[in-house]
Amino acid sequence: MTASIGRAVESGVRAARLRHATARQAPLSLLHVLTRFAPAPTGYLHLGHVVNALHVWGAARERDGQVLLRIEDHDRQRSRLEYENAIIEDLTWLGFRPDGDRVRQSERGHIYSKALQRLIDRELVYGCTCTRAEIQGSGIGDQGSEPRYANTCRDKNIPLSNDVGWRLIMEPGVERFFDEILGPQEQDPSAQCGDLLVRDRLGNWTYQYAVTVDDYVQRVTDVIRGEDLLSSTGRQIRLARLLGRETPPRFWHHRLMMKSPSQKLSKSSHDTGVRDLRASGWTREQVLEKAANLQL
Repeated sequence: MTASIGRAVESGVRAARLRHATARQAPLSLLHVLTRFAPAPTGYLHLGHVVNALHVWGAARERDGQVLLRIEDHDRQRSRLEYENAIIEDLTWLGFRPDGDRVRQSERGHIYSKALQRLIDRELVYGCTCTRAEIQGSGIGDQGSEPRYANTCRDKNIPLSNDVGWRLIMEPGVERFFDEILGPQEQDPSAQCGDLLVRDRLGNWTYQYAVTVDDYVQRVTDVIRGEDLLSSTGRQIRLARLLGRETPPRFWHHRLMMKSPSQKLSKSSHDTGVRDLRASGWTREQVLEKAANLQL
């Protein structure tokens, strides 16, 4: 890791730690860390990604751990090779170097199919013909929360064909976990989202399913990401356990970089792109310092 990244890590990550200091049963400095940086190639790298990269590489650096690079291109309709190449170029320019070769979710379909077969054999997966618009229009779910699927197709015996969604049964039950930044958490996936979509009607593996399988297969010990994904954690812990992972990874959910009090940065909206900052004359050190200061 370069000296400039090291300085940015020390100012940004230490600030987050001090702000959310929490007692642990064992010192984190004694725990092995294998984490991942996992961008989706649906747009260019922006400052929000740099904030996450500082947390990811910072946590690994502190405990002599490793960082895997995973390209989350499970959405074949939106992913673009030009974005993937640009992301790699920007990461290299910033000095973030992963340990080992990158992996692409688009090349791991056989792994996802094999894992899902275990759940199919246990009769935990069923076909679903409901559209996203129908689910969003159902009005089920707390105000301001994600729409909850009402398990409409669970008992319809719809075959697992290529033109329907595939859903995993999520029975009621609370998942409790400790977030290394936010502290103790509990979530009921059934109440949050209902039965979980694992493969969509276009044949794409879903984010929730693919990342859970990857983290299990790649033996990731620490999942470090923004607070916007906190609500996904309980269902991913449940899914991983159904697949055979008894001990979940450690989870860290850091603050997001926001462009307004209610709106996070988005690569699809071309917000604060690293490429644009480079083109306007920003140095690597300036970009890293800007991202680190956003966590103070």
